Amino acid sequence: MAAGPAPVIAGRGTLLVVDDEEGPRRSIRSIFKDDHNVLLAEDGPSALELARTNKVDVAVLDIRLGGMSGLELLDRLKTQEPNLEAVMVTAFESMDTLRRALRLHVCDFITKPFQVPVLRSAVASAMQRHRLACATRSKAEELPQLQNQRIEEQILRTRNEIYGSILHDLNGPLTVIAGFAHAAAQCINAANRFGAKDLEFIKSQLSTINQQAANCVAISRRYLGFLRRRSGEDARVGFNQLLADLSRLIQVHPSRRNVRLTVQPLAQDVALRMNGADAIQMLLNLAVNAFQCSPERHSVEVQAALVLDPLDLRALKDGSQDRVLNVEGFLNVGPLVAVAVRDDGPGIPSDVLPKIFEPCFTTKPEGEGTGLGLTIVHRLVRDARGLLHVHTRSGEGTTFTVYLSAVPLARKGPDEPYAPADED
Repeated sequence: MAAGPAPVIAGRGTLLVVDDEEGPRRSIRSIFKDDHNVLLAEDGPSALELARTNKVDVAVLDIRLGGMSGLELLDRLKTQEPNLEAVMVTAFESMDTLRRALRLHVCDFITKPFQVPVLRSAVASAMQRHRLACATRSKAEELPQLQNQRIEEQILRTRNEIYGSILHDLNGPLTVIAGFAHAAAQCINAANRFGAKDLEFIKSQLSTINQQAANCVAISRRYLGFLRRRSGEDARVGFNQLLADLSRLIQVHPSRRNVRLTVQPLAQDVALRMNGADAIQMLLNLAVNAFQCSPERHSVEVQAALVLDPLDLRALKDGSQDRVLNVEGFLNVGPLVAVAVRDDGPGIPSDVLPKIFEPCFTTKPEGEGTGLGLTIVHRLVRDARGLLHVHTRSGEGTTFTVYLSAVPLARKGPDEPYAPADED
């Protein structure tokens, strides 16, 4: 039968004392009543009922109980509360008992008749272990949530930067349009009649206006279309168009200082099985990562190739100079686009290479990097069922190669020169 405790005091640890003799139970309660909330039980079922209705931190258990042994009780208590710590009290020890107690991670053994200082020390140690276990568990549960939240925030922030860059890119042709339209209007308003030179000037202005307006329409249509698509909806885009957009977006990127950039498109353009906004974000992050590999002058090359047959994945293995990600989720069906972002910087040290895709990992000084760029690339490649291979050599540079599923392009109308072909 369980004996009820004194009123529970918030902030105190809770101690469950289980012994089939009333004398030891009351003695232990008198020792700890001023420090902890103390629950008393004379057998296993009573103890389990108390643990069901109260959060128990530490249990002081007599090994020899009627019906259910102290070790059997501890096993069931830990099923209810995995972080519970235990101090076993016994008058008889055996090797079998010790082995079973070790498997249950018993904090300490006290021999009857116990000494008060020894029992106090054992319970204090058990309480400390319980607090540390709870804190560790809490942090472990919070960390993935915080990491995912930071990644999602960075994805949103990076996308906003992309769309801000697109708007900046639109501002260029719009400024040209406004200037040429103003010049044409002034020519018209100033002339009483038009000569051949005047007409030629106006035609030239109007031609430039038309070309720049078409550029604005194409850019805005393309990316607004990506924004409007629901998550998971098919949203393919021509790969060479992505490279052209990437080149425009990074022309004035601050990380491009001291970098000589080369972009080599596909000889035969294809469409990616990937949302265009995600694809441009992935390419942008890889390019900026290559820009930032060294403050010294260096070269970055973005090179694309078409792979018609499935990859031989046996040739791609992790090692001191290589990382291969998303092999299990890779849609290894041709045709594939292999886009390599290569730099001739210092390379990635072998002890750093395994960590580069971990959330929040960065080798940059504090305040100069979030450590999320490559994590985002990994997530986007994984979502597109692609494969990511990193190869690096000290003093020679690093190459990030992404393999993505592709489909052919088909010609369409003059407003949209290329678009994905319908599949059979």
